[in-house]
Amino acid sequence: MSLLGRMGSSPLYIAVYLFLVMLGNVGNSTVIAVVGQSLLRETGAVRSSDVILVNMAFSNLMVSLARNSLLVFLNKNWCRFMMGVWVWLRSANVWSTFFLSVFHFQTLRRVAPPITNVHGHPGPPRSLIFGLCLIWSLNLIYSIPAFVFSKNGDENSTETLMLVSSTTRPLLGCIWDFPSVYSGLAFATSSMLIHECLPICLMSVTNLGSLLTLYAHGQTRRAANKSQDAPVITRIPAERRAAKVILALNILFILSWGGSVISVNYFNYNRKSSSSSMEFLLIVARIANITFIALSPVVLAVGHRKLRAFLKSVLSRVI
Repeated sequence: MSLLGRMGSSPLYIAVYLFLVMLGNVGNSTVIAVVGQSLLRETGAVRSSDVILVNMAFSNLMVSLARNSLLVFLNKNWCRFMMGVWVWLRSANVWSTFFLSVFHFQTLRRVAPPITNVHGHPGPPRSLIFGLCLIWSLNLIYSIPAFVFSKNGDENSTETLMLVSSTTRPLLGCIWDFPSVYSGLAFATSSMLIHECLPICLMSVTNLGSLLTLYAHGQTRRAANKSQDAPVITRIPAERRAAKVILALNILFILSWGGSVISVNYFNYNRKSSSSSMEFLLIVARIANITFIALSPVVLAVGHRKLRAFLKSVLSRVI
């Protein structure tokens, strides 16, 4: 039996993977329920950051369900459809996480706290809704090749092309079926550069910009008159806490996503290396893919006031 087969069937690997899947499903469902309920109860003004958090948790949950749960109830006739849905969800998940970083950076650059819909329509701002719709619609277009260039593989089919935004093991026996090896590698390369490396680089830039902006606000707070900078003063403690949470989320994302990018693309371009090391990289990619989905609700629970209050109430009842 190959290394991949031995590790993939080992009790430790199965236990760790199932724990991460369950943690991700329960955690992201909790984020959607708690934060979403607070959004529904609010009248008039709506916290845009909470809307983005719910969208990110929803994309995390859909990725986990599509990859680990729904496949149990489907047969191979759903192969191409699920391959396309998986690429769509995985792609939207990347940019939903980046959208949170961009929103916080833009919020920090304002002199005064943002006021949402005090005199306008109830609900989140139209620009926010447009941005989220744009993420999901553009990534649906990006996923079209998965609906077209995939097919049912037989028992002897092997994975000869990996895409970070697609899959690290056969999805309902579905494999990529590009017209040629070169067209497949061209799609994988463009996907890696535009869809995978670009979000990580942009996320790093926006987080650095947020930290520098906070530092500048802190310097202004100490140097300026209190009456002149009251809006900045009231925001700094809360924005620092938010910056720490978002920074932790993005570091977690970069580590997990970056590990998957390195592993899968090394597989794509170095398939002549030893089979044991290549198979081990696929194991690393699988764990890396689920790590962010599983641990991001934990990070949010530490930094989000309403989630902390909910967890404290649950723990007080249990204990």
